[in-house]
Amino acid sequence: MIYHITTSEEWNAYRDTYAPAGYANEGFIHCSTKDQVSGVLERYYAGVGNLILLHIDETKLAAELKYEVATNNEMFPHVFGPINKDAVVKTELL
Repeated sequence: MIYHITTSEEWNAYRDTYAPAGYANEGFIHCSTKDQVSGVLERYYAGVGNLILLHIDETKLAAELKYEVATNNEMFPHVFGPINKDAVVKTELL
């Protein structure tokens, strides 16, 4: 299982596949492991409201998944394509 943080508005704007605004510039979608979620929330989403956590079954992804080194020397999961919504097995309000 991998995880992605987004807003409810951004998630609900997509019908069959999901790609956040940054995808077009970066070419991949940032995700996290369960242990990395709290750190990502603290670093990038402090004070941001209306967040949801997508629980993604990586075995159901249509796009390629790679683990890559981030600036803090941690390996993070990156999805190289839109996330098909049937790979999202749960959404959780944060």
